[in-house]
Amino acid sequence: MRESDDIEAAMGRAESDGHGHQPDPANTRLLRDALAQFATGVTVVTACAHEDAAESVGMTVNSFASVSLDPALILWSAARSSFRHAHFTATPAFAVHVLRYDQEALAKRFTKRGDGFDGLSYRLNAAGVPLIDDTLARFECTTEARHDGGDHTIIIGRVTRFVKGAGTDPLLFAGGQFGRFVPDQRS
Repeated sequence: MRESDDIEAAMGRAESDGHGHQPDPANTRLLRDALAQFATGVTVVTACAHEDAAESVGMTVNSFASVSLDPALILWSAARSSFRHAHFTATPAFAVHVLRYDQEALAKRFTKRGDGFDGLSYRLNAAGVPLIDDTLARFECTTEARHDGGDHTIIIGRVTRFVKGAGTDPLLFAGGQFGRFVPDQRS
């Protein structure tokens, strides 16, 4: 029996008896699969890797959320296991780019090691943060706070500038797959 079959069988047993599961640090797959049922938008977060702005870093993130309108605050989470974690937790400024449905390739280029900016058209803002144009929205931020979030660091950003781009068709991620939102035509 494959591991995925074991997981499905365990989930089926727990759900049929109504008891659910206790989170288990030794087997995070069940929890990860349950969390994957929640569809999220997809963003690319960018920053300069060093104070001299000689190197840019980016990472694909789906843990983005609005926190407050006044003051304008957003948050996202960086995995401690990411080789980019140290750059993002030390940076004083960053930008969050909300991706359109047709930008799956852009999302994928920042999920791997290597230079996601290679061959990509972008520009730097006054703080040295890479800005990718032609996204659904972009939020330029200064780092307001960092909080321990278990195996992630929660980064709160104060929005200093934002752009609402054209379009309303976001790239979504659910169940380990990219997709799109299809509005209900009945309403």
